[in-house]
Amino acid sequence: MTDALKRLSEEGVAIWLDDLSRKRITSGNLAELIDQQHVVGVTTNPTIFQKAISGGDGYEQQLSDLAARKVTVDEAIRMITTADVRDAADILRPVFDATDGQDGRVSIEVDPRLAHNTGATVAEAKQLAWLVDRPNTLIKIPATKAGLPAITEVIGRGISVNVTLIFSLERYRAVMDAYLSGLEKAREKGLDLSLIRSVASFFVSRVDTEIDKRLDALGTDEAKALRGKAAIANARLAYQAYEEVFSSDRWQALENAGARKQRPLWASTGVKDPAYQDTMYVTDLVAPNTVNTMPEATLEAAEDHGEITGDTIRGTYEQARADLDAVEKLGISYDDVVQVLEDEGVEKFEASWIDLLKSTEAELKRLTPSEG
Repeated sequence: MTDALKRLSEEGVAIWLDDLSRKRITSGNLAELIDQQHVVGVTTNPTIFQKAISGGDGYEQQLSDLAARKVTVDEAIRMITTADVRDAADILRPVFDATDGQDGRVSIEVDPRLAHNTGATVAEAKQLAWLVDRPNTLIKIPATKAGLPAITEVIGRGISVNVTLIFSLERYRAVMDAYLSGLEKAREKGLDLSLIRSVASFFVSRVDTEIDKRLDALGTDEAKALRGKAAIANARLAYQAYEEVFSSDRWQALENAGARKQRPLWASTGVKDPAYQDTMYVTDLVAPNTVNTMPEATLEAAEDHGEITGDTIRGTYEQARADLDAVEKLGISYDDVVQVLEDEGVEKFEASWIDLLKSTEAELKRLTPSEG
C-alpha cells in the first residue's frame, strides 16, 4: 500500500488531528497516530470538548476532585480542557523540538461566548496560555471583527495563535494583516519573533454545504454543474492571497527580524456530502507550508485511498476565480454566504459550550459530597 500520508507530509502539508479526548491521551492512541500516521499536531474546539467530556471516559476522578473543591462550572471546564491540552502538548513535544517549533502544536480555543468582545478575548487568551503553560500551545481566536484586534494584541504579547472560523478571502487578508501588525508590536517590544507562531484556519467543507444548498434550490443544469466546486476554489484563492502577502516588502522586513510565516490551515475537511470523494478536501488542497487538520475518519480515508499527486493548488487560480464568479453570476452572493457561515460557526461553538456547561454542572452536582 502506498503511504499517502507520508507523501502528503513530503509535499509540505502538516497533518494535524482535529480531535482530542482524555481516552485518546491515556490509551496511547495519540502517541500511536504521531508514530504511525504522520500526525504532527492537534486542534480542538468547543464541540470536540463537549463530546469528549460529556462522553465521560476518563474524567470522573478530576470531576470528583473539582466537585469536592466546589469550583464553579466555568473553572471546572477550564481545568479539564487545559489538562487535556497540556498532556497532549507533552506527547507532541518531541515533534515540536524536531521541527524547531513549526509543528508539535496543540490548539485550545477562547470561550466562544467572547467572540464579539475584543478585550475579553485578549484576557482569556492570556489566561489560557498561562494555564496550559507549554510553548507548543496555540490559542484559538475566531476571525470575527472583534477578533482581529485581539489577534494583533495577543501576537504582540508573544503568544502564538491559531486564528479560526475564516470563511472569506477578504477576512483572511485582514487576518494576515492582524498577524503582521502583531509581529510589528512584538518587534517594538524586543520580543524574539522566531518564537511566535500562527496558523490561519480557513474552513472548507462548510462553504460547499451552504453554496450547494443554494445551487440545489436553483435546480438548473448550470447550477448542478457547480456543486462541490466553491469550497476548493475559495481555499485555493486563499493560498494565492497567502503567497502575495508573504512575499511583500512588509513581510520581508519582519522575516529579516526572525519572524515566521503564518501558515494556511485547511479546517472543516471532513466531507459532508456522500456524493463527493471522502478525501477531496485533502487531495485537492496540497501545497507547501500548509496544514490540514482532519477528523480521524478523514485521516483514515486519506491513508487508505488518498491519491497524492503533488501540488494541486498553484497554477489553479484562474479556474478557481472562474468557479466562484460562476456561482455569483447565478445570483448566489458570496458575501452573504460567508457571513452566514461565520455567524453559524460562532453560534455552533457557543451552543456546544453551553451544552458542556450544563452537562458538567450536572456531573459536579452529582459528585458533590453531602454535608455532614
